Amino acid sequence: MRANQWQRGILIGVLLLVLFWLVSLIWGLAGKAQIAVSQATDAKRQYQALEARKSALAASLAALDTSRGRDAAIRTAFGVARPGEEVIVVVPPATATPTTTPSWWEKVLNWF
Repeated sequence: MRANQWQRGILIGVLLLVLFWLVSLIWGLAGKAQIAVSQATDAKRQYQALEARKSALAASLAALDTSRGRDAAIRTAFGVARPGEEVIVVVPPATATPTTTPSWWEKVLNWF
């Protein structure tokens, strides 16, 4: 009877060790799956950003394909103008500052 209890104890111990080992394997796989999912979403986000950049570059190339687009790019990049053109500078309107005379106590405080 005592040997039977030892066998059951050893069997339960081995089963607990196997259970602990399986749980640790599952825990590791879950962590790896979470990392894989986050990397997949990052890759998808990067792909979408690259696709947007690709479409913007394609639009720029299409604009540069015309003579007007090339002319505009040269003017923007080098700040050149055609003969006879003049530079127009737009100046914002000046803000009017109200002119008030300081009160007697402001004069006294400024004197100190």
